[in-house]
Amino acid sequence: MGLDYRPVLWNKHKKVYDKWIAVSVLLYLLAFIGISLGTNAEITAETLIIRAFGTLAIALLHVVLAIGPLARLNPRFLPVLYNRRHLGVSMFLAALVHGAFSIIQFHTLGNVNAFRALFTSNMDYGSLTNFPFQVLGFFALIILFLMAATSHDFWLKNLSPKTWKRLHMSVYVAYALILMHVFLGALQQQPSLWSIGILSLGFMGIASLHLAAGIKEGKVDRGKSAQTKDGWVYVCEIEEIPEDRAKIFVLDKERIAIFKYDDKVSAISNVCKHQGGPLGEGKVVDGCVTCPWHGYQYLPHNGQSPPPFTEKIATYRVQKRGEEIYVYPEALAEGTAVEPIIL
Repeated sequence: MGLDYRPVLWNKHKKVYDKWIAVSVLLYLLAFIGISLGTNAEITAETLIIRAFGTLAIALLHVVLAIGPLARLNPRFLPVLYNRRHLGVSMFLAALVHGAFSIIQFHTLGNVNAFRALFTSNMDYGSLTNFPFQVLGFFALIILFLMAATSHDFWLKNLSPKTWKRLHMSVYVAYALILMHVFLGALQQQPSLWSIGILSLGFMGIASLHLAAGIKEGKVDRGKSAQTKDGWVYVCEIEEIPEDRAKIFVLDKERIAIFKYDDKVSAISNVCKHQGGPLGEGKVVDGCVTCPWHGYQYLPHNGQSPPPFTEKIATYRVQKRGEEIYVYPEALAEGTAVEPIIL
């Protein structure tokens, strides 16, 4: 967390991951160019750039889409999640180079404006097999630009987390457009079973990861517990909650996190105010619940961020009966202090 906005909040880990991004991109481009020249010495520089950066953008997009479910399935991938924005911006820049050279190569030689030619050079919009595939790539690039341009926390704060999240979920719309762009291009230009096969495997991999993460999350949401006569809901035994960590529980379709820390138990909303991160998957650090995604912190007994920060989340009343923990299902106002259970 920072007190002010900075272009990049550099630290040791971010520098390491950014170096890995730069080295990986460079090695990929060198390998692609070397293989392409070795197999087709007559290929033009423009075509080589278009193909190299186009395939690079697609590869990076698959990595970006895989990071989320991988982090849900295994917390060891969380450090990569912290730097996903830089990877996303790198992917957009690669797609921008691909798109710019494509327009220069195919739409700037006539007497019609290049962008107008992009939409009018092929008017067969009613055909499935001959649809102007370049238009699909153009709209995907617009979405990727909006995501890259608003990737900084300044925009997340001023657009509001919900609006920002909806905007950045449009990456799946861009992914669908890119899949159709590549499939149609491969069918219309130079039919290649190899290209289509690689892209199909990538799609199946992304779909499988999201499905696996969804199944894992669904097990948490399906957890049910009987409500007692006085309205309290049984959660778990005290020993089921790890020290300085939480038990995630679902009440009225809302996830809450029951934390055990310093021989005390408190319950708060599971949703971080920053990007909706899962607080219950984080841990208590220096007396504060720390979000595993980007480090936002909240005091467990009142759901308030420590000063000078002002974020607040809902809290819940908790009760101990023998060795069992109960929670009252009605959320209290955000930032409401609740006396923790003393163990």
